[in-house]
Amino acid sequence: MKRILGISILLIAVYLATWLMSDLLTGRNVFMSSGNHENLLRRTGLYGIIAVGVAFVIITGGIDLSIGSVICLVGVGFPWFAVVQGYSVWIVLPVTIVVILLIGLFHGLLITGLKLQPFIVTLCGLLMYRGITRGFTHDQTAGLGDELQWLKWLANGEIPITSEFGIPIPFLILFVIAILAAILLNRTVFGRHLLALGNNEDAARYSGINTNKVIVSAYVISAMLAGFGGLLFVLDSNSGQPNDFGNFYELFAIAAAVLGGCSLRGGSGTILGVVIGAALIQLLRNMITLVDEIPQNIEFAIIGAVILTGAVGDVVAKHVVTRRKRA
Repeated sequence: MKRILGISILLIAVYLATWLMSDLLTGRNVFMSSGNHENLLRRTGLYGIIAVGVAFVIITGGIDLSIGSVICLVGVGFPWFAVVQGYSVWIVLPVTIVVILLIGLFHGLLITGLKLQPFIVTLCGLLMYRGITRGFTHDQTAGLGDELQWLKWLANGEIPITSEFGIPIPFLILFVIAILAAILLNRTVFGRHLLALGNNEDAARYSGINTNKVIVSAYVISAMLAGFGGLLFVLDSNSGQPNDFGNFYELFAIAAAVLGGCSLRGGSGTILGVVIGAALIQLLRNMITLVDEIPQNIEFAIIGAVILTGAVGDVVAKHVVTRRKRA
């Protein structure tokens, strides 16, 4: 709870600082415009969905570096087969879902069955899925054009609140996914097993928990939400280039999860914290774009610093808790 309070205060502080530097000191009305806030909510929704997915993996003590490449595989592969190759969307969509499911199973079974490190498995996935996508598309851009307009509503639609402002559909989708994920994590046997596994896998196994099943399920959830995110991202941008679509998106997801209280050691994390973390990351990116004094080419440096800060904070918190227990 303290972690959520801390990141909420940080979110408010960054929001006010961006408003001050972007609008108040310059006399502009860019940051506080309804269009900018709609874009912030939309980006928070898109990146928050994949952050919720990777949170389940991090809680087990694992990591998923393949998220960006899964987004590329789905985000470029779906329009490639549905539009460029002309296959029916009702064939491409279920096949895509099956492929994503198999990717999650593939990761989980390699980690639990062959005892490979999650870092190695998902790093290989990062390379493989993007390479596969570049191979079957021949590095050609795939776009939706004017087709599949009904699907584009998922990423570009909004629910009007006032005549000038509406809540983007991706943010509402994140809201629903976050509620379901919170229930799964905090109100089900699976969630209790997940947290127990992250705290101590051996103890969880000796207590009768099927730890392999829990780990595989976590990687399936991460892959499914990454794939769904890939579909939303391409619906939002309308096209994707296989050599860079989804690049570094796993960093944004992991940073959001770590900022939101998911310990990289496993065993702790809240979905609300992850959502707030995703909002903070997108707000920081918005600040970099709008504030003239901040160079835009240091974006990844800031994201890296955020992840490092979260990791250091996790270690410090562990030491504090240990000292209190000893005392």
